Formats: sequence, structure tokens, C-alpha cells
Amino acid sequence: MVKFSPPCRGGARQQRDVLRQVKRRRRRRRRHATDGEGEEEEGGGRGGGGGGFRARATARFRLQVPRAALRRRLSVLSGAASRPVPWRRRPIAFLCYVLSVGALRPLAKRVALYRSFPTRLLSRAWGRLNGVELPTWLRKPVYSLYIWTFGVNMQEAAVEDLIHYRNLGEFFRRRLKPAVRPLCANSCLISPADGKILHFGQVKNSEVEQVKGVTYSLENFLGPQKGRENDSSSSFRDRLLSSPDNDLFHVVVYLAPGDYHCFHSPTNWKVELRRHFPGSLLSVNPGVARLVKELFCLNERVALTGQWQHGFFSLTAVGATNVGSIRVYFDQELQTNVPRYSKGSFHDRSYVAADNLLSKAAGKGGVASGEGEGVVLQKGAAVGEFNLGSTIVLLFEAPKDFSFNLQAGQRIRVGEGLGSL
Repeated sequence: MVKFSPPCRGGARQQRDVLRQVKRRRRRRRRHATDGEGEEEEGGGRGGGGGGFRARATARFRLQVPRAALRRRLSVLSGAASRPVPWRRRPIAFLCYVLSVGALRPLAKRVALYRSFPTRLLSRAWGRLNGVELPTWLRKPVYSLYIWTFGVNMQEAAVEDLIHYRNLGEFFRRRLKPAVRPLCANSCLISPADGKILHFGQVKNSEVEQVKGVTYSLENFLGPQKGRENDSSSSFRDRLLSSPDNDLFHVVVYLAPGDYHCFHSPTNWKVELRRHFPGSLLSVNPGVARLVKELFCLNERVALTGQWQHGFFSLTAVGATNVGSIRVYFDQELQTNVPRYSKGSFHDRSYVAADNLLSKAAGKGGVASGEGEGVVLQKGAAVGEFNLGSTIVLLFEAPKDFSFNLQAGQRIRVGEGLGSL
């Protein structure tokens, strides 16, 4: 007896046609099998008695073939068949499957389900694991597996000997050779990190695209700006601009686990405020970013805001799963992914009235600092680091004739030009 799966919408007629064809084939094969058995029995008296048994077995085997073919065709019609996923993509495929059951759950419930995962706790546990010193004999196999999985280029590392890295954290935060990241002198803005360009362009209607077609609120991302909330008639985007002849632009750079994990200053500018947003630590993989709206507003992040030669400038380091640790070299007080911070709040530290201790800490980090006027960052100077990989979002004011020299999805490295005037 052939069992059929429930008919899919719009495919009942196709299933009936397939069923009729199979029944016709089975009837023809039964007639052929019966004729064959009669011939074998007649010939059995003359040449032996085993031919009839073989014919009946062959007929039964042939009857099984259309059943399997029918099941395959019906499964395709009902949408049950799918291509196998490569083993490297299975974790991301599973995550996207959990988030993409649109026929069963609305978007809000899918996001709520994903956000219920204890990502902050898992990230803290991962951070503890990164600090565990590995035995010397185990370092090379572990790091070699990581290099092979994520395509790490160790020829650029300042220390290529894997045994030198005592734990996973030191390996993730490895430094590069001085000459492997030259700065582009022809561009006023360079890439702050190694990674992939997710999106770039002008900010319109106070909404920023994290990936194509998926946006987040600029005000939710940066929080209220002091001294710019007096004019309630204008939009949040317009309140950030210092001149009507300028426009607001953005760039999103995604750092994969195999990329260089430090981020640098993209231009000469002055940091006036550090704002820390405790939050979730959801994955910022582009596949997840397409499904979760305002993902960058949900995740924990550190926003550095200030001024550059054309007006407003902001660099925001966004955390992710297993990347709760965001370090800024000139701010030793910053601590991310700690239990004492509650989600939905933010914590500010102003650098405008910075004291001498802050200036000394900035100097140790290789960053020049001003006396009470904020922290001055030079183009290409090291600013901070991630623990594994995440996202950098640049928001900046520039003249309207500013143009990007980028393509969505392209690979980029520290020091390469982003655009020009």
C-alpha cells in the first residue's frame, strides 16, 4: 500500500496525475510479471524449477521502484526536500532556521525566541575559556584548527610562532607587522578594521540600513545627544548636522572570526563622549542581520562621538555572541558584559573635562590626548579591540559631494580608503 503525504496547496492535481501514472505502470508490470511466470513455469519442466521464483522476486523488486519515485516527487511538490548544508555552515543554518519559521511565528516572536537565549552568560563563559592557559603541546593543534576553519593569514602576524600564544585570547588579539597595513594618503577616511562592507551610503529619514532592506533607528542607536534636542521640529538626523550644506553618511564593517580583531581611527578627529549601551549579544552575521530588525540597537555597544574637520563624527563598536568584551585603549574604566549593568540603559563618560590620569592612559595606548578638550585620535592609530569578531559602524557628517569608493560585500582592510571629496 502506497502512503502519500498531505497534498500541498495548489498541487493536488499534479499529485493525482502522478498517482494515475504510477497505477498504470504497476498494472502493466503485473501483466508482464504474470506472463513471465507462465513462461518460466512452462520452461521449468524442461530446464529446471528455479526460474519461476527468480521472476516473481524480480517483479516484486520492480514494484518497489515506483513507490520510492512517487515519494520523492510528492516530497518535492510539498516543499519537504532541501539541499544538504555544508558542515561549516550548519550552526548558522540552524540559527537562520530558528529565526525564519515565518509561516509559524511572526517576526516579534522569532526575535523574542532568539533573545531568550542566554547569550550574555555564554559570552562570559567563553571569555573565561579564552583566558585559560593551554599546554604547550596543545597550542599548535588548537590554533591550526582555528586557522584552517576561518582562513587566518598568519604571515601578517607580528608573531607567527603559534606556541608563543599562551591562550585563545592572546591568539585572537594578535598584532600585525607594521608594514602590512599602509594608510591611504589620498582618502580623508580610511577603513577602521579588517572585514566586509555590509552597507554604506547616506542616512535618510533618521533610519540606517544594517543590511539592504533592513533598518534601525539612528536615535535608538546613538541615544539622545546633549545640546541637540532643543529644536523639536527637525529630525534627529538634522540635529546632528552642523551645516545645512552637509549630509550624514554611514559605513558598516563586519569583522569575521578570522579577521584582525583590533580597530583603528579612520581619520583625524576628537572624541568628546563615550557611551556604553549594555544589551544582548546576538550574532551579527549578515544572515542574522537580514532577519532581525534593529539588531545593532539590541546588542551591547560602545559609541565614541565627537568632531572631525567636517562636523559630527561617531565610531561605534557593536558586540556579538562570544564578543561581549569590547576594549578601548584610552578608557581603562570601561567594562562590558558585566552583570551589574542592566539592559535598556546607557552610561556616559565625557572626555571634554578629562584629567591628567586620562591623558596618561591615552598616551600609553598610542593615542594623543588633549588637555580638557577631549581625546584627539590620529588617522590610523589603534583605538581598541574585540575578543573574537563583531561590527564597526561609522556615522559622520560630510559635504554632500562626498563619494564612497566601495561596493557592498567587498573585503576591506585597515588603512584602505573608504571615500573622498
